[in-house]
Amino acid sequence: MLSTQSAHLRRSKTSQPMRKPHPGGGTEKLPMTEPAPREMRLMRASCRRGTAACPIRSCDQRGWKAEQPAGRWGGAGSPAPTLQCPSPGVLPPSLPAMAHAARLLAALAALLAAAATGDARPSKIAVVGAGIGGSAVAHFLQQHFGPRVQIDVFEKGTVGGRLATISVNKQHYESGAASFHSLSLHMQGFVKQLGLRHRREVGGRSAIFNGENFVLEETDWYLLNLFRLWWHYGISFLRLQMWVEEVMEKFMRIYKYQAHGYAFSGVEELLYSLGESAFVNMTQRSVAESLLQVGVTQRFIDDVVSAVLRASYGQSAAMPAFAGAMSLAGAQGSLWSVEGGNKLVCSGLLKLTKANVIHATVTTVTLQPTEGKPLYRVRYENEAGTGSDNYDIVVIATPLHLDNSSTIAFEGFDPPIDVVQGSFQPTVVSLVHGYLNSSYFGFPDPKLFPFANILTTDFPSFFCALDNICPVNISASFRRKQPQEAAVWRVQSPQPLLRSQLKTLFRSYYSVQTAEWQAHPVHSPHTPLPRFTLHDQLFHLNALEWAASSVEVTAVAAKNVALLAFNRWYQDLDKIDQKDLMHKVKTEL
Repeated sequence: MLSTQSAHLRRSKTSQPMRKPHPGGGTEKLPMTEPAPREMRLMRASCRRGTAACPIRSCDQRGWKAEQPAGRWGGAGSPAPTLQCPSPGVLPPSLPAMAHAARLLAALAALLAAAATGDARPSKIAVVGAGIGGSAVAHFLQQHFGPRVQIDVFEKGTVGGRLATISVNKQHYESGAASFHSLSLHMQGFVKQLGLRHRREVGGRSAIFNGENFVLEETDWYLLNLFRLWWHYGISFLRLQMWVEEVMEKFMRIYKYQAHGYAFSGVEELLYSLGESAFVNMTQRSVAESLLQVGVTQRFIDDVVSAVLRASYGQSAAMPAFAGAMSLAGAQGSLWSVEGGNKLVCSGLLKLTKANVIHATVTTVTLQPTEGKPLYRVRYENEAGTGSDNYDIVVIATPLHLDNSSTIAFEGFDPPIDVVQGSFQPTVVSLVHGYLNSSYFGFPDPKLFPFANILTTDFPSFFCALDNICPVNISASFRRKQPQEAAVWRVQSPQPLLRSQLKTLFRSYYSVQTAEWQAHPVHSPHTPLPRFTLHDQLFHLNALEWAASSVEVTAVAAKNVALLAFNRWYQDLDKIDQKDLMHKVKTEL
């Protein structure tokens, strides 16, 4: 705290602009203007009777006195800081230089007030997990607290988490989240800030397979596709689109709330701020129930909606409506991915943040007995042995409950930390380099097979989706492999594929490489909504995935946790769990 205070005092005597912390993150520059010679003489004449050093630049006289506010600078209810000179009548009140000097003195008084009330920045922050959640929250935390805060990111595996690639025949292919929705504003911002590029899309047609034949086939003509949907399902597809758009329109409010610095301590509070009780109720009702209520037919749900949910979540239309709406939104909008691999976003954010990545497994978080703000001791294990360190803020950016066991132990907390008990949906991604067996899908001649993406209904049960995928680096001359050629196919299944199942899908193949991971929570209407705040400065970022799970939703949770940590650290409680935020935001605008 003293070093921070002295650093600001040093800057006030140099030619560098003064800065103040800003609730929305970063700092705000305060202009400095050198007073004119006559003005400086008057100012010095007024400052020769005091005992404190005058903070006006180039003035080493005495006499300035700061009146400090009782609360934190910038907080709700805190009076604006003022500074008074012992002989104010000598100063010419209308000079422009005096206005600049007053702003400078006000900022200095604010810094002194913050130091007096103990509102120094945290010195060390721990983030557990280096996936998109951990890397994004490290980035947002640095934005709000500044670059002086040391951020340690613990990762037991590879950076990127669910954003990963697999090498096949000297080319890299996405094995995790393959694409993002065009409305993924945080991901769009990361890509722009890191100087990454969108990958060139190579078009391909889709179809839905029910185990015997294709129930829906996409063509190259948009109007013909609409006619087929209407012919088979009436206006159900329009009612589905209207339902999803209504949900997404309300969900997009979160970006405006976060831009104004508002945060939420629990998932239920966040959902209520976006869609009030309707959003909360959507976590307790199934997709099928909600869609039937708005007039979508059962046949459309069985054929189309179930296929989309199986491809994205590996689950059925019995899953909660809110998570289902997030998944169906991704199927309707334009999609994009990152040139070179989506995992570049994670590594790029950590590099930009200059975070200290520690390759270790965190085993225990212990609350240390201290006065004032809490302190947490993080214990970890790696190949070098065991270690531990103390942190002011700890963010858990990884699931806390996997395989019916807790991943991290919490000690010294009273009451004990309550972790949501639930299971995760296992997902196996198999990258198969080989020749597709088009006869299984009703096309004896492989040259006539027109589809690059195949979704499935409840049958066949051994795989959920099959895609002819492109590498993460696509040249201008790249073309998608023809059906009769050997290509790389991505097969998504709930269990590893047996040899007999591979022979069912492929005439022959050169290689099979798999990635098995706990992709998403098993969403259930009976699962309670967890909280982001586990303790005063201990947060669980992945709490939001129990309501909906996607890369962009995780980035939204990362921004919320960073704002939550910032607001709680400086006790800016007016920015946490506020009601009627739409009215408040409109008032601020």
